[in-house]
Amino acid sequence: MSSTPMSSTPETPPNTPPSAASSERLAYPATRTVPIRDVLHGVEVADPYRWLEDVKSPEVQAWMKAQDDFTRAQIDALPGREALAARLKELYYIDAVSAPRHRKGRYFYSRRHATKEKSVVYFRDGQKGEEKVLFDPNTWSEDGSVSLGSWHPSWDGKRVAYKVQRNNSDEATMHVLDVATNKKSEVDVIEGAKYASASWTPAGDGFYYVWLPTDPAVPTADRPGYAEIRFHKLGEDPRKDRVIRERTGDPSTFVDATLSKDGHFLILTVQHGWATNDIYFRDLRKGGAAGAGGASGTGGSKDVPLVVGKKAHYYAEVYKDRFYVMTDEDAPHYRVFEVDPARPERAAWKEVVKERADATLDSFSIIGGHLALGYLKNASSLVELRALDGKLVRELRLPGIGTVGGPLGLPDEDEAYFSFESYTSPPEIFSTSIKTGKTETYAKIQVPVDSSPYVVEQVFFPSKDGTRISMFIVRRKDMPRDGSTRTLLYGYGGFLVSMSPHFMSSMYPWLEQGGVFAVANLRGGGEYGEDWHKAGMLLAKQNTFDDFIAAAEYLVREKVTRPDRLVIQGGSNGGLLMGAAVTQRPDLFAAALCAVPLLDMVRYHLFGSGKTWTGEYGSAENAEQFKVLHGYSPYHHVKAGTKYPAMFLLSADSDDRVDPMHARKFAAAMQAATTGGPVLLRIEKNAGHGGADLVRSAVEKGADQYAFAIAQTGGMTKP
Repeated sequence: MSSTPMSSTPETPPNTPPSAASSERLAYPATRTVPIRDVLHGVEVADPYRWLEDVKSPEVQAWMKAQDDFTRAQIDALPGREALAARLKELYYIDAVSAPRHRKGRYFYSRRHATKEKSVVYFRDGQKGEEKVLFDPNTWSEDGSVSLGSWHPSWDGKRVAYKVQRNNSDEATMHVLDVATNKKSEVDVIEGAKYASASWTPAGDGFYYVWLPTDPAVPTADRPGYAEIRFHKLGEDPRKDRVIRERTGDPSTFVDATLSKDGHFLILTVQHGWATNDIYFRDLRKGGAAGAGGASGTGGSKDVPLVVGKKAHYYAEVYKDRFYVMTDEDAPHYRVFEVDPARPERAAWKEVVKERADATLDSFSIIGGHLALGYLKNASSLVELRALDGKLVRELRLPGIGTVGGPLGLPDEDEAYFSFESYTSPPEIFSTSIKTGKTETYAKIQVPVDSSPYVVEQVFFPSKDGTRISMFIVRRKDMPRDGSTRTLLYGYGGFLVSMSPHFMSSMYPWLEQGGVFAVANLRGGGEYGEDWHKAGMLLAKQNTFDDFIAAAEYLVREKVTRPDRLVIQGGSNGGLLMGAAVTQRPDLFAAALCAVPLLDMVRYHLFGSGKTWTGEYGSAENAEQFKVLHGYSPYHHVKAGTKYPAMFLLSADSDDRVDPMHARKFAAAMQAATTGGPVLLRIEKNAGHGGADLVRSAVEKGADQYAFAIAQTGGMTKP
């Protein structure tokens, strides 16, 4: 913060749109303004809708109900909405199965059923054993508001640690289930499991996890700074679990712990935002405690630094008392080193996989005594298997250009599984032998779509500063090049997330209505390495928005579509993208679908998980970063009397990641300011950041969005 203190002073309410335009506007629910103007770093910042931040206020609750009721009435009246819902039901209520996780003779996997709202987790004793239910969250609550989070089987397959989440929010409680008896432990119940995953000991008698406080006295936004690594021994009171690594005190710093499968080494990671991390390790065979992952699980030497203070990413795997480290240090496309823990100093590391100039190493693991390396080449997958010394064994044969999930397997077992999908190919799961390369189809998802009329192309175009940007376009083979085709452009651009080709059954109702679907690979993502990420974060965040605008301009220039037929879509960080796009280029789009967004970038760090993202966005408490944040913050750039695109804002009442105050404040500002299309706010009940994990909820949300987008681009073309 600058030397100028923050203060709140009265402000004249913002100007209203011209009276002529006002007479044509929808009669939105009434929203009052408050005369607040903050002074930050010498700059006055208006905030007339700050009162909408207080979700506990009866007035805010009444306003939310009025907005959602208003939206519901508008959406339900749209022609074709029910037909879209019916089509989405056909696409979403299907049978599907995941790749299995093998744990000492037991196979664990999840299965979707065409007759159920939530996926069910099963297990088998042996590959051909009887299928038995492990978790069926469909039975956990009458209204579907209780959800299964991540689940983690022990190495011996006897127990599973799993998370239970209310309203599919991030906050969670961890439990432990005995697989043979299907009984839940009444003792092993861990609150504060928002970031927890169970890293089990070889004996299966305990696990390491990340704990967060649940004390209401600790503000939600500050809790990540209190995260601790703890060890839980089964049967003991979790409140007395031993602290393995103390809290950092910094909400933007994350901690994690992974125990090697043999129990020899505990890998401790301290992640600083999304740009750098440190790694420490402990040899649990030293120090006189139980060691080797025994009953205490906490023995071993003090933390030994493997790499600390470097401005890079490091990911470590352990196999046969050697560390294999994937890093972008001096290699923005990543490379792999072998490290002897007896000589952890950086100068002793041995490079075994060099950086590729033509592809980015996106993931790696050790399976069957080999390195399994997942690359992105022009945002599409390729997978290599290499010996531990880096020698190439083979490249996995893939059905085409698309995205691979996995491979999944264990470091000391030959069998592995991977999935493949593309925009026009539903996911297919394959089993493969690491040793021989023999690959067979394990499962194929059947989706009621005909993809034969469509083609996928990848195009490249310059952004505002000349940077080459890529984009995938899914279109009919006979699409006219006259600008008449309604087009949906999707974007994200942040947190190293890569937009590679995935099969999205939800895309097909749009395609079947004569539409084009496009996905842009924006700076801030991970498609082209860490330099690509850094070019769209912090002070360079405007590049992300420029890339997206350039993608839209390309679609118009190439006569794929035109502005009055172009809809944009994004959620979370992509919701910020939507807000920036419509406030910076309101003339370029017909409509925007903006889900669970960040939109007030001056105050975002004070709510939800906002403080964890200051390494990605910056903070208004820093003068230089404030200038950039305030310079693009969508909420602060809504101008009265502007013809904005139609906007459909989607929020969730239990979103504890991105606070719904962003959507509320932006909706209020846009409704007061726009002379353009409707601005609607949809509030999903009993739902978190990812929505409710119910098929019917996904159907309703998808139908609402498509009905809105289609209505803004000429209406239904087919019944």
